[in-house]
Amino acid sequence: MSGTPVVERTGSTGLIVDGLVKEYRVGGGLFGRGRDVVQAVSDVSLAIPGGQTFGLVGESGCGKSSLGRSVARLQPSDGGSIRLGDDDVTAVSGERLRRLRRRVQFVFQDPYASLNPRKSVRATLTEPLVIHGLHRGSRDRRVEELLDQVGLNPAHADRFPHEFSGGQRQRLGIARALAVEPEVIALDEPVSALDVSVQAGVLNLLDDLQRDLGLTYLFIAHDLSVVRHLSDRVGVMYLGKLVEEAPVDELYERPLHPYTQALLSAIPVPDPRAERARERIVLTGDVPSPVSPPSGCRFRTRCWKATEICAEVVPELAEPDLLDPAPTHRVACHHPAERDVL
Repeated sequence: MSGTPVVERTGSTGLIVDGLVKEYRVGGGLFGRGRDVVQAVSDVSLAIPGGQTFGLVGESGCGKSSLGRSVARLQPSDGGSIRLGDDDVTAVSGERLRRLRRRVQFVFQDPYASLNPRKSVRATLTEPLVIHGLHRGSRDRRVEELLDQVGLNPAHADRFPHEFSGGQRQRLGIARALAVEPEVIALDEPVSALDVSVQAGVLNLLDDLQRDLGLTYLFIAHDLSVVRHLSDRVGVMYLGKLVEEAPVDELYERPLHPYTQALLSAIPVPDPRAERARERIVLTGDVPSPVSPPSGCRFRTRCWKATEICAEVVPELAEPDLLDPAPTHRVACHHPAERDVL
């Protein structure tokens, strides 16, 4: 296991992921059963206290989306557990799984691809209410409430997705997730396809909804500036592994893992003079294949601090043995150290 996840109990239901594993078979074979196995999520543990946001960042292909889809049970996991309150998300099926889907919802990266172009907004938002038997006799009113809740005009309920802008379509995706009154929402790159000004509006909406409804978010993104705006804790993934996790300000101001330091050094600085003067950490080489990841530390093939032990021993995700270590700051590195990168 990757260490015990840190969680603080609050009044609302939280989410605990413990030793999650998700693999995909590739390389052809009968009925898609390939001989090679992609280790998309490899023994990941994290916890999100109720009413808070856990930001998950990393390069494309690191396993962020696979973890999010497993949390929402859009796909089965291959090991570990996901607990929502007293319920094990990975163990339920049938009617219990249908009821669980009310509690955990998912917002996709591409809002247009996730909306049926042949269905009106009213039909799209009514569908989950019908599936779960909610708001019988008042579904039209519920649709209007949802549109108003996400900042859209209720009078446009009979329009179709192509009649809305990209930012408005993402608001529709959020409204559909809210329709069944969930406790947890996994958001997979929800603003990456939007203009910066539109991103700000959607992020502020998510912030307001969390405050008003007590929602718990798993916020998946590659833009570290966006993650900092919304998150309480941040986890950094690399090649299926969680390599660092800490409270948001602690992680951005005191990154301990070389990979986190490299990611943070790539964030643009608004001051041109500071931008020219600061240090940039440029990673060399390509990301290794998830089919055959490196032994020991998976980041060692691109790390400037790698030593012999990095090739032989998998580093445990744990609080580092440093002078005055910050509480609940976990890092999976044999040589963790502070480095000024901003």
